[in-house]
Amino acid sequence: EEIPGLTDDNKPRRLGPKRASNIRKLFGLEKKDDVRQFVVRRELNEKKKKAPKIQRLITPSLLQRKRYFKALTRKRMEAGKQMKADYMKRVAEYRQEQKEARAAEVAKKKKEKK
Repeated sequence: EEIPGLTDDNKPRRLGPKRASNIRKLFGLEKKDDVRQFVVRRELNEKKKKAPKIQRLITPSLLQRKRYFKALTRKRMEAGKQMKADYMKRVAEYRQEQKEARAAEVAKKKKEKK
């Protein structure tokens, strides 16, 4: 049942969507359409209007940041590979040195035995 003055009339929603995908859904927009032109604004007075900050909006600066972080990750991976290669090379040198030292020691002991 309806209560007069409370549930019998429909008031429009005070605020519109804030998220970019929801704005697209509301107005039936495509990916290439500019969401900023369709954001629901509300009037404070004759001079001033208010609009929400759109979340999850793909901007050139966001794409640039994304590229930068990917490049940083790639750079770290390459540096890590280089460091690993240098380390493995040094370990091989060290093992070779140890092998030679051991061989010299064994040869010295054999020489003493004779």
